[in-house]
This record gives sequence, structure tokens and C-alpha cells, in this order.
Amino acid sequence: MRYDFKVKSIDISAQGKYIIAFHEDDAADLDVSRDDRIKVKFKRKEVTCTANITNTFVKKGQIGLFKEVKDVLNVKNGDIVKIEPVEKPESVRYIKKKIDGYELKEKEIHSIINDIMEDNLTDIETAAFITATSIRGMSDREIIALTRAIVKSGDTIRLKKKIVVDKHSIGGVPGNRTTLIIVPVIAAAGLTIAKTSSRSITSPAGTADTMEVLAPVALNKRQILETVRKCNACIVWGGAVSLAAADDKIIRIEHPLKIDSKPNLISSILAKKKAVGATHCLIDISVGHGAKVRTRKEAEDLARKFIRIGKQLGIKIHCIITPGFDPVGDAMGPALEAREILRLYEGKPANPEVLEKGLTMAGILLEMVGKAKKGKGYEMARGIFESGKAYKKLKQIIKAQGGDPNIKSDDINVGSYRYVLKAGRQGRIHYMNTAVLSTAARLAGAPHNKGAGIMLHVEKGDKIKRGQKILTVYAESRRKLEAAKQFLKKNSPIELTRIVLEEFDEDKGLIVYT
Repeated sequence: MRYDFKVKSIDISAQGKYIIAFHEDDAADLDVSRDDRIKVKFKRKEVTCTANITNTFVKKGQIGLFKEVKDVLNVKNGDIVKIEPVEKPESVRYIKKKIDGYELKEKEIHSIINDIMEDNLTDIETAAFITATSIRGMSDREIIALTRAIVKSGDTIRLKKKIVVDKHSIGGVPGNRTTLIIVPVIAAAGLTIAKTSSRSITSPAGTADTMEVLAPVALNKRQILETVRKCNACIVWGGAVSLAAADDKIIRIEHPLKIDSKPNLISSILAKKKAVGATHCLIDISVGHGAKVRTRKEAEDLARKFIRIGKQLGIKIHCIITPGFDPVGDAMGPALEAREILRLYEGKPANPEVLEKGLTMAGILLEMVGKAKKGKGYEMARGIFESGKAYKKLKQIIKAQGGDPNIKSDDINVGSYRYVLKAGRQGRIHYMNTAVLSTAARLAGAPHNKGAGIMLHVEKGDKIKRGQKILTVYAESRRKLEAAKQFLKKNSPIELTRIVLEEFDEDKGLIVYT
């Protein structure tokens, strides 16, 4: 049955969602509940919306249309629209099936992803799917189907190369900016690497945030292909192109709920690699207190799963398991990290940890594709870096993406408001609280304020004295600096007493799974 309602225009964006509002009396009469689906028609146009209920925003007989709905229907205040209820999509039944612990078929997973892309599912229903995959887990068949569905949801980049290499760090460790070492080294070796990176979700900077200090990263598909043609490489923001588009919608729901679904993590990473045509990929799994993976066993299980599923998708995958008990390098925040990377290229004093990890990973990639003999990859990668070829390639990439190839580390501006945190007592640093460090850097304004962040003056294992500098906070406003300062006064970023937890065996170094 259809009903007529008078339009009340609500000039507020619902962030891409189609939202309408009923007066609670009308909702009761129509038996409409919050989040029910309602089809709204005006002339020859129609759109399926999600209902909200209010007793103040609209009067009886009115229907409030948020900006997205108003724009689609091209209506104005006082117009009369027709509404009718809509049945829930079939994918809701598949979500309930997963909640109940059953394995989903490929067509059922594709149905769920299609409805997420078409905004046919509410945030609650999408969250239910994500939660179910986290709690119930997913079989290899399900993860492969989910990955393919996510790839199909967006655009793809075809580079017409027999070998396309890629790398990915699963995240959780601040300052892990190895991409800006790996990509130039690999490209300088004559291999193709189209690196589509993310902006930060919870850290002080994502790779795209840091690269953006040096060059634009919001390139379209044509610009990406042109950059790769010129340089054999790019370092761009994946969100600027519609690659694996459903993944962005899923992440938007995961983030505020802080759900860590391993099946979604695997499908998210591999879908993005598949979308750029990667044939070989190295995945860095950091382990430690504060990292996404807490134990060695969990990391080993995840590595094996990545390798198995990658093989089914036509991607040869190696995984490395690395310590994630403290930040990689000293810098946290876009400008600070970009400055630290350039100092490494310029041969100026800087923490060599990012460089060593980057060259190690580049060496593994060179061995994976047969460019270097087994056991000789690191030596080859270091040779490329020390020869200046990698720096020349980085400059070429910066120029191709629209940046200044002659930028120097001293040219990069950082926040002018600063606070130095000093040790309250002496002791030995047993671990650094990466969660506290990340939160403090973000309170200071990172990554939105490029010059905000934290510079460390100590690292895990150091003996420190009372009054010794621990870190410096940088901010672009006094208010944000004060917020970070007060947070650090209440939450220590370092632990000086022994903590019982499973530590990474540093004598063994990184572990490679192939």
C-alpha cells in the first residue's frame, strides 16, 4: 500500500546514506520501525531509504528527506511524495546464517557485498556480518569468495606486465614507513610495483599521509598508469580510485567498533593486491604488545592462511613475522616520518631501523621473483640504495606524481608548538606502549595536521636516567599540544618494569614463511 506525505527538506548530509524521518505517530500508524526500508517515489524517480523516527524534527503528515534523498528525487519543501514499505534484501538472511555458524556459499557472499555496495544494508546489518565473520571465522573457500566479491565491487588496474610485485604491512606499529624504501629500490632494480597505500585509520600516519608531504597521492587511474609507465612504480592513495570499493565501506563500519576480523583482514589486503594485478606479494606481520597480532602462534597461523589463499587467487605470497613491541624508527606523524626517510636517503644521522627493515623486505622481494639469488637479496637491495639509484628513483616518482623532486629533509616543516617529555625516574625500557604513543600523536593533530606528531629520543632496551628526554611532541596549535601533553601525563608511553608477555626472539630475527 502507498501513502502520500508532504516533504520537509533536511539540508544535512547523511554521509552517502539515503535517510528519511517520520513523526513517531505516523510511524506507529504505518507500523514502521527505526531502520526499516521505505521506498520513496516522486514523479518517475524512486529511491529506497532507511527510516528514522522523531517527535520533533517533522510534524505528522510530513516526511523529512536528508540531502542525498532530496537530491536524487529533485524535490523541494511541500512537494508530495509517495511511500511504500520494502522487504529486507535476501542477503540479511545470509548474514543470519553466518551468525548461526554456517558456512556461506560464494553466491551468498557476493549477494552481501553487492547489497553493501548498493547501500541496501543498514550499518547495523553490515556490522552484524563483520562481527559474525570475526566470531565464527571463515573457511578458506569463504575468504576466497569474499576477496573476489570485493575485487569485483570496484575498478581494477591492469599493468600488462608479467611480474608485478607488491608489499603490505598489516599495521598496528607506528612509524613503519618501509614502503618509501622498498618501492624505489624495487623499481630501480627494473621491477614493477604499483603501491596503492591507505591513509591512517588509527595510527599517526599511513603511508599515503607521509608520501603526501612529498607529492600528491590522490591520483586517478589514468595518472597512476602514466606514473607507473614512467617510473615502474607509484606510491598513491588507494581511496582516490575505486579499487576494491566494498572494502572501504566495510572498514568504515569496523573502525568505530574496533573489530579485528582476521577473515576481513585477509580479504581486504588480498583484494587490493588483486585489484592492481600483483603476481608476487610480501606481507609483514608484526607481533607484540599493541600490534594487531599479539602472539607468534597467531602470526604463524595468519601467515599460512595468507599463503594458501594467495595461491588460490594466483598471487605468490611470502610473509615475514617481525617484532612489533615498539615503533619502527623514531618519527610518528606525516612530516616527521617523511623527514626521517629523506634523511636516510641523504646520508644524514637518522634511526637506521626503517632502512634496515625496508632493505630486508626489498631483498626478499628480489629473491621471490628471481632477480637476486637466494640469500643475496639484501646485499643487492643495499647496493641499489647505497649507489644512489633508489634515491634517484624516489625523486622520479615524486616528480611524476606532481611533487618537487628536489625537496630536502630540511625543507619539511614540522609543528612549531612543542613539548618535551622527560623521564620521572631511572630504569631500563622494557617496552614502549605504541597505543599510547599513537593516541598522543593523534591528539597533537596527526595525521590531519601534517606537521604534528612525536619524535622519540629513546627505544626499547635503553637505560635511562631521571630527567632524560623521552620524546618531543609537535603540534600546529597550542590547544592540540596541550591535549597531547595532558594525555601523556596520565598515560606513560614507556614501561620500566618487567611485563610478562610473549616476546619476540630478537636473536632469531625475522621469520620468513613461503
